[in-house]
Amino acid sequence: MEYCKLQICCMLIILYIIFVYYKERYRLHQKSKSRLFEALLWLSVVTLSFDGITAYTVNHLDSINGTLNRILHMCFLVSIDTFIFLLFIYVLSITAGIPKKKSKTVMVCIPFAINVLLVVINMPTLEYRQGIISNYSMGFSAYTCFVMAAVYILLSVALIIAKWKNLEKNKAVSILTYLLALGGVTAFQMIFPQALISSIATTIIVVGVYINRENPAMRELFHYHKEMVMGFATLVENKDGSTGGHIKRTTKYVQLIADELQRKGYYRDVLTKDYIRNLSKAAPMHDIGKISVPDAVLQKPGRLTDEEFEIMKTHTVSGGKIILDTFGHLGQAQYNEMAYEVARHHHEKWNGKGYPDGLKEEEIPLCARIMAIADVFDAISEDRCYRKAMPLEQCFQIIEEGSGRDFDPLLVEVFLSIKDKVKEAHLS
Repeated sequence: MEYCKLQICCMLIILYIIFVYYKERYRLHQKSKSRLFEALLWLSVVTLSFDGITAYTVNHLDSINGTLNRILHMCFLVSIDTFIFLLFIYVLSITAGIPKKKSKTVMVCIPFAINVLLVVINMPTLEYRQGIISNYSMGFSAYTCFVMAAVYILLSVALIIAKWKNLEKNKAVSILTYLLALGGVTAFQMIFPQALISSIATTIIVVGVYINRENPAMRELFHYHKEMVMGFATLVENKDGSTGGHIKRTTKYVQLIADELQRKGYYRDVLTKDYIRNLSKAAPMHDIGKISVPDAVLQKPGRLTDEEFEIMKTHTVSGGKIILDTFGHLGQAQYNEMAYEVARHHHEKWNGKGYPDGLKEEEIPLCARIMAIADVFDAISEDRCYRKAMPLEQCFQIIEEGSGRDFDPLLVEVFLSIKDKVKEAHLS
């Protein structure tokens, strides 16, 4: 017990996190779960178990069978590397995304597999040394383990820094903080191997990831926020006689386009999970400015006059201003900016002849270019107070004809490639 007090304390913290995590999920009836996080949770239990056991056995060499001791140390070293590697995969999933191609996935896994092999093969050369505080193990297997751990920690930090602008600032800072803390503990353990404090690193990661991203209560709060935004946007939409269908459908179309862009590898540096999640939250706000348009114009059954159309066009500017005034102080920088851009620029055209700012091509923010296609497609495929809905095939044709003129050609190509999914979303 004397040599594994730290590991026992860390284990109690991890078990408490596990208890709270599953209790909150059960209380909130959350079916969705993060398999990577749950793998980190349970692997941390395995790692801490072997950490504590080996801390004891290395200090009782006279009473522990040598072969058993080496097997336990092998399990400990392999579990450490597996935990750090899984953390790297987790960071990869929330930044660049896990590679879709098998060849790239293999390339990511090869160094880890080689490292595990080297640890196992070289276990017979593991030796035990006596320190002032505690005995400790040393040898090629231990060197390989901690060097590979350091490499994956550095790669994780590099990923966060490289994708910094595409992550929510508060989340990026938190992730980087616990990664640097992990790196500090690992470096200390490498310099002072007798310290046996690797359990602290494992605990920092689990607690950091839980608080930062995986807390079920925070996920529920995000869900409520999304529902509140959707409800607010639907109330505004009801002004023109709609029932919320336009908001829900355009949000689905936006999500489908963004997911397909990511799947095909376009805008890889932009389309992170955070970006797509924020885009799906921002999409319902695109017509929020219509709250400032007079009902006589908004609900007019016939074609608008030039003067009335000019009034209608002001909803983009008003929408942007409402976003800034309403959400600008909440601190969610990426979401605020995206909601503003979607509201103000979803009527800009690829050829620069849109409104309100006459932006052209990639001057138009990506989120607004995606929103433009979703908005127009739904507008022409549904009944309006001034005309009937067009057949879906004709709607797709109109989008195709607008490629390079009204819409980003690449986005049109992607949109047309998911016709079946769009049709399914339209009918649901």
